[in-house]
Amino acid sequence: MLCSKTGALLKNIINDTIYRETGRIGILTNSLSSASPSAEPVPDKLYKKIEIEVRGNDPAVLKSYGQFAKMAADNLGITMIRNMAPRKPDHERLTVLKSVHIYKKHRVQYETRTYYRFLDFIKLTGSTADTFLEYIQRNLPEGVAMKVTKVEIQQLPESVRTPPNIV
Repeated sequence: MLCSKTGALLKNIINDTIYRETGRIGILTNSLSSASPSAEPVPDKLYKKIEIEVRGNDPAVLKSYGQFAKMAADNLGITMIRNMAPRKPDHERLTVLKSVHIYKKHRVQYETRTYYRFLDFIKLTGSTADTFLEYIQRNLPEGVAMKVTKVEIQQLPESVRTPPNIV
């Protein structure tokens, strides 16, 4: 019984694609075999560079997260070209009176510091980029914000590729 299920699973793996969705495993049939023969496969997107900006209040957490992203990229075969943090954080100071209405001499000053870390990855396909970004976003620490910028490689438009015929 177990061998027949294992054999059937291996056959499905070879012929089809397996996908994982919210804790349950299913089998996605090959779309090319069931579609009409005239349908063309859609090419995967190519990204020249993906820039990730990470912001937080603790530089040690950002440094640790940069190391985590580097290890994840190495395991997926992604090239990381930059993992750096600027020397100085952004300071935001707010000065308010201790008392609600009077005593201008007595004040309190509050300060927040925002630290940054910049991570750059080059030469990614769309599926690899989606998988990698989902993984590192799910493991984002508490109190850390992420901003992702993708630089996509596209083909030149037909009007630019071929020069106009001059008569």
